[in-house]
Amino acid sequence: MDRELLVEIGVEELPAAWLPGLTKQLAEKLQGRLRELRMVPDVPVESYSTPRRLTAVVSRMPERQEDLDEAITGPPVSAAFNAAGEPTPAALGFAKKQGVPFEALERVETPKGTYLVARRRQRGKSAVDALPDLLTGLLRDMSFPKQMHWDAMLEDGRGELVFGRPIRWLLFLYGGRVVPFTIGRMPGAAGPLVQEITTGAVTYGHRFLATSGRAGRSIKVRTFEEYRARLGEHFVILQHSERRDRIARELELKARKLGGRVALREHAALVDEVADLVEYPGVVAGFFERSFLALPHEVLTTTLVHHQHYFPVLTDTGELKEAFLAVVNTSPAEERPIAKNAERVVTARLRDARFFWEADRRTTLESRLDRLHTVVFHKKLGSYRDKAERIEKLARRIAEDAFGRPADANSAAQAARLAKADLTSDMVFEFTELQGTMGGIYAREEGLPEPVWKAIYYQYLPIGVEADAPPTKAQLGSAAVTWAAVSLADKADTLVSLFSVGEKPTGSRDPFALRRQAQGLVRVLADLPELTGLDAAVTFAPVLGHLTHGGSPDAALQMFMLERLRYLLEQRGFDTRNVRAVTHGNPDDLSPLIARLKLEVLPEFTGSPDFRQLAIAFKRVRNIARELAPEDAYGGADLSTTLKEPAELALFKELESRQHTIESAVASRDFRRGFAEAAKFGPAVDRFFTDVFVMVDDPPLRRARLQLMKRLEHLILTLADISEIVPQTE
Repeated sequence: MDRELLVEIGVEELPAAWLPGLTKQLAEKLQGRLRELRMVPDVPVESYSTPRRLTAVVSRMPERQEDLDEAITGPPVSAAFNAAGEPTPAALGFAKKQGVPFEALERVETPKGTYLVARRRQRGKSAVDALPDLLTGLLRDMSFPKQMHWDAMLEDGRGELVFGRPIRWLLFLYGGRVVPFTIGRMPGAAGPLVQEITTGAVTYGHRFLATSGRAGRSIKVRTFEEYRARLGEHFVILQHSERRDRIARELELKARKLGGRVALREHAALVDEVADLVEYPGVVAGFFERSFLALPHEVLTTTLVHHQHYFPVLTDTGELKEAFLAVVNTSPAEERPIAKNAERVVTARLRDARFFWEADRRTTLESRLDRLHTVVFHKKLGSYRDKAERIEKLARRIAEDAFGRPADANSAAQAARLAKADLTSDMVFEFTELQGTMGGIYAREEGLPEPVWKAIYYQYLPIGVEADAPPTKAQLGSAAVTWAAVSLADKADTLVSLFSVGEKPTGSRDPFALRRQAQGLVRVLADLPELTGLDAAVTFAPVLGHLTHGGSPDAALQMFMLERLRYLLEQRGFDTRNVRAVTHGNPDDLSPLIARLKLEVLPEFTGSPDFRQLAIAFKRVRNIARELAPEDAYGGADLSTTLKEPAELALFKELESRQHTIESAVASRDFRRGFAEAAKFGPAVDRFFTDVFVMVDDPPLRRARLQLMKRLEHLILTLADISEIVPQTE
């Protein structure tokens, strides 16, 4: 009979940013531990969290572990018997150690010879006996961004138990019954006020709210359904999505009462975050002086959203109102006392912002450049003034050479030179989230042209890989080309310079956000027409410089950019094999835009029999073509007279007749026509490999056949390395 397993780890308040990862991690770690214990359930593990609890439930658990059949390898037969054929002490000792008669040992042939093997069957423990080991492993497995020492220990031989926050209670039920388990305390800490934590059948409600009696009192439960229901009665909403939806409804309702609205889509991340700050959300409205609306809306929004986790209230036309909404961990009958405290904090921060706003505008961005010498970019790379000089030159070159827009070069260079000047402003010093943004606003206030101030304003974008991630062409307006040059120059300089001093990201470490920088660069190049109107297939080399000089850091950056390009394309839903097919070759010569355009049509052909036939054969084409250097593909005898077999002559004629069409399609970016034409090679290539042996003893004939393969390879590779679309098993 299957039974329910319910685990709740009650803790002191966890940071909201941790909860999404911990919720997922709890389910994964519990599933892994159950697998190790040979108690794999036939239903998935469900996990939940609030700031004060991590909960997991398995609705159907087996009653006992699966039996374990073990085959334990002992000594080789050559060492197990003496010359008289009697068992040696080593063999007898092995049998005794495994608890089996010597006669029960088996002889098993292995690649290393014949060995004695003992087979044992270990009967599985009952669930009640095995489950304490489960919780020991689960608590040890959980990892946190920061660990705390809280004078706790487990009796597993490893001593101290560190955790993200101190554990205050443990609910551990199997089939409605408590599974005994204890977290001990360190010998020097144990006392009347520092006691062991033992499992029980109780949880705890909201810390401050109660319908009757004492808030936060213990609640006895036996099943998960009862657990969730009783928590709800005691003002704890267990499911994150339910808290989030409640917050969204309350925000909309409160905003309507104020004659405004809340931009829930724009602040979706904040809604998710505040849902993990509370167990029973409520919303209160606060207000600030109308005079603060004279501040840039970016400053107001940053103060409310990023610093206070409050929601701005907008008019129907999208203007800011002198009001905000705060999510609180209660349902107050009288909200003014709470709102007044929030208003005091907001007012103080807005007064600071107004002072910075007025003080900063007394100094132009140009006059701030010398102060950039005091702001270090990297100890091995100098100051931000040095960086500004580098990206000024690079932005000009990108506009002139890569984009072919010399008319925009001066604006791009000016914007790049001023792009980091706001790092010396008081506003950015206090509100670091506004770097770049404030530079753009100050440039606009100085009267600099739109192509300059918008390029500064949006310089750090894009961040996401999605095609609709900001900025949009409408937002950029006349600054689109200038912005693209500045954005690419800034990101390229950061990548090349930091890689040059050995600051390469690893799997768990990327302190300079180089992945984000590379992702933004790739995104600009992949979506250049949509973002700027430029129909330029810019490759990596004009932006980053040639990456294939050999050695470090060039080789590392080369592979890094290739990985980021493939990541962007895969995140947009393109098949991994297709992505690899269109991103072959030297990364210097890769254009993210061309790769994207090819992928948009390639899936139309990968399922057709002729194209698949060609893809399978193209693996052989590439393998054989390696015998000939690229520069030897042409020259020598005329293939039409050297080739003799009907199959190879037919393939040669196919190549001659289709080459111009494919090259023309590639040049005009009509990749649909190019792939369609390439698919027609399938039958001819298949027949060639059926009828023709390439590596014949006749040197002129062998060279002619190799040249035929090399020319075909070169032509198909102008579209894609289609051998990549064939699974490895084929």
